[in-house]
Amino acid sequence: MMKRVRESVAVVIRNQAGQFLVTRRPDDPADHLAGAWGLPAATRRSGEPERAAASRIGPLKLGVALSVGARLGERTADRGDYLLRLCDYEASIRAGTPSVPQSDSSVTQYVACEFTSDPAVLVPGARRGSLCSQIFLEAIGRDWR
Repeated sequence: MMKRVRESVAVVIRNQAGQFLVTRRPDDPADHLAGAWGLPAATRRSGEPERAAASRIGPLKLGVALSVGARLGERTADRGDYLLRLCDYEASIRAGTPSVPQSDSSVTQYVACEFTSDPAVLVPGARRGSLCSQIFLEAIGRDWR
């Protein structure tokens, strides 16, 4: 029997100073990435194009409007009862200032967000299986293993 595939996207949002936005996941005991810093991400809706899902992350998770840029990479991981296929996109803020959490409780909302220039903040999550962090760290030539 083939496992179902969950398609997700994450965005690398940079500010004028070249820093990138990281978000911290809530401390949910059922989440293997609980409390980890990573990139803003969302699960794609059925039939939703990757770029549309990446754009939706802005208002849904951060309260901003995004412009989506280049695709940075993709990884797949076995999550037990499903396969997760995730890709990272570059993005920039068109309007607004990121703030978390947003009011939509139907999706995971982040408990903190900040701009940083230090990719090391993503290494613990990458080691715990955060695909968005792994893709970004590899794209910038940073070893996370």
